[in-house]
Amino acid sequence: MKHFLFLVLTTTLFSCGSTKVAYDYDEQINFSTYKTYNYIGEMQTGMSQLDDNRLMDATDLVMQSNGFSKSETPDLLINIVVEQYEAAPQNSVGIGVGGGSYGGGVSVGAGIPLGGRKDHQTITFDLVDARKDILVWQAVNDSNVAVNTNPQDRVAYFTKIVQKVFSEFPPEK
Repeated sequence: MKHFLFLVLTTTLFSCGSTKVAYDYDEQINFSTYKTYNYIGEMQTGMSQLDDNRLMDATDLVMQSNGFSKSETPDLLINIVVEQYEAAPQNSVGIGVGGGSYGGGVSVGAGIPLGGRKDHQTITFDLVDARKDILVWQAVNDSNVAVNTNPQDRVAYFTKIVQKVFSEFPPEK
């Protein structure tokens, strides 16, 4: 029984989704020429205005700490698109009953899902060269999201996401 509980706890701990980020960028671009940024006008993220503001505030902090300044005539335009979906649990515990003798047998099995459905959020950050109007860098973040949280937790969530996303920007050649 101890081994079974250990197995269940280990599986549960390792199955918890973390933030995953996928990056893509134009390898021909010299990112050191970019110094300023702003957001695409009338950006439709798919979130509430409060969450939009939290996400943009976190992005401003990270961009400015990376040496960029916000400008009305930017080098880069940032577009953010958010999709939220509910994912079924991917882990289950199997229970089986079997019996038989001398080569014959009967068995019954069932899978019991661990945990409930989880809310996921995919946030895509597109950085567009403002003069050429071409996409130069993209990051797609996928993570679990707590839907019913207080404002402070939401700020912390978006700050963590943006820090992770922009940890690979600008890309190194």
